Amino acid sequence: MDFSSKLLEQAVDQMSQLPGIGKRTALRLVLHLLRQPEAQTEQLTKALSKLRAEIKRCRNCYNISDTELCDICANPSRQEDLVCVVEDIRDVMAIENTGQYRGMYHVLGGKISPMDGIGPSQLTIKPLIDKVKEGKIQEIIFALSSTMEGDTTNFYIYKQLEGSGVKTSTIARGISVGDELEYADEVTLGRSITNRIPFENSLKS
Repeated sequence: MDFSSKLLEQAVDQMSQLPGIGKRTALRLVLHLLRQPEAQTEQLTKALSKLRAEIKRCRNCYNISDTELCDICANPSRQEDLVCVVEDIRDVMAIENTGQYRGMYHVLGGKISPMDGIGPSQLTIKPLIDKVKEGKIQEIIFALSSTMEGDTTNFYIYKQLEGSGVKTSTIARGISVGDELEYADEVTLGRSITNRIPFENSLKS
């Protein structure tokens, strides 16, 4: 792709590094930004800079937050002894949109994937195990995507929790095998949370 401007080429190169954005789409987005009022582009730039500089991780669940404790963890009406284990903030948002869950979350920040060089130590698994050892958690719901990496991560955590006395369950398989949680419709996802099954049963299927 030939560019008449090095500045344009650099902007397209940066934009094309975003997930799902190829060079042609990146060029279209950059040209769209150039057509907008300068103030609007500056607002976007400021918003992204502010996001990078000020965003935090909740000290309790590791969700993305504006404050040390996210709104969910700070809400006294949430069920503190019930924890839903998810991969990232997109899964929290998907489950919250169902309106079917009133417990807490624990965001792992990814899934175990040796192929990608991601091991247990790179995720927030240890803080989760530490929470369980404190004795305040009665049930953990595994809500990772039903992929090989998701199942591996679920099983690893399950083995770490053996002998702890905490109940472990997993979302019902209304979610197709291989599907990412964030793409499930709200009704299906809500039913999967409500109709969760003991994790041991999922090992037999």
